[in-house]
Amino acid sequence: MTRRQLPHDPPSRSLRAVAYLPVLAPEMATPRSPSRAPARARPRPVPSLVQLRRPEVRFRFLDALWIQVTGTHCNIACRHCFISCGPKADQIPMMSTGQVEEALEEGRSLGMRQVYFTGGEPFLHPQLPHMVRAALRLAPLTIVTNGLLVDAAAVRMILEESQRTRYSLDLRLSLDGTTQEENDRVRGRGTFEKVLETLRRLGRAGFSPVVAVVEHEGVVRAESRERFRQLVRELGIDRPRVQFLPLFRMGREMRRTHGYHDLGLLASAPLLSEVESRLPCATGRAVTSQGVYTCPMLVEHGSARVGERLAGSLHPIRLNWDTCQTCMLDGMNGGN
Repeated sequence: MTRRQLPHDPPSRSLRAVAYLPVLAPEMATPRSPSRAPARARPRPVPSLVQLRRPEVRFRFLDALWIQVTGTHCNIACRHCFISCGPKADQIPMMSTGQVEEALEEGRSLGMRQVYFTGGEPFLHPQLPHMVRAALRLAPLTIVTNGLLVDAAAVRMILEESQRTRYSLDLRLSLDGTTQEENDRVRGRGTFEKVLETLRRLGRAGFSPVVAVVEHEGVVRAESRERFRQLVRELGIDRPRVQFLPLFRMGREMRRTHGYHDLGLLASAPLLSEVESRLPCATGRAVTSQGVYTCPMLVEHGSARVGERLAGSLHPIRLNWDTCQTCMLDGMNGGN
């Protein structure tokens, strides 16, 4: 069975209002027909969905605090990276230890439930062990990593900090194919074998990471899901956890393939409550060295900056960015 067409795949036909029914509230479901206009009155044209004001997302509570500890600095430059990270990418600077600790304390005061360290590549930060310990004093922590720098010393640090805290410590490790050809064409030559070695190292240590797979063109079929689980088992991880993530058509991915084709989904009607509640911006914020943003996918967009500090950022936002289509249709919430 083939996977359904992704919302960011090239559409075979133009989208119509019916395509928006699963996410929009009833008042948007049936546009007024010109045939219902009063007699002898000129029918009023139905406005284009693209021209309407974007829907609003209310902030519910602070579940996930994303901290971009290394900014856009990364040891590789993946061709599908949605924020164009890389070895020479300095558009978002690395955070200081003080900035990270301040964000953690402010998050604690606002009731955060979990923390994510991201970047760039978090294991490039020279003070990462110190920041990991600071986070684990307050909440569960996930480190989002490409896995290439998780050497024996890093594994020891992870195990020691896991034993030291009452909260969970997770790694979310990226792997974008079950073969070298699938993975390396988007993540770079040689990355596949290096990530497999990291997974073996973690398996020998008894640590089970979350393996995150971006659904690019090589892994969009349903049968690939079991192939990934089987691969992780063969590497020595008894209880594989594999998470499939949608492809965001932004950042470097726009140059590799294309951006978003149809913006009509982001119409002005209220979202269905079950759709609104699962969006990352309803229960999370991303902190960088340059301020607070609605979500980690939008940290390169100045228009997505919602404040200098967390306390002033927990307010409703409008879905003013093309990327929001993917979260709305794929149920993206960012969690493990």
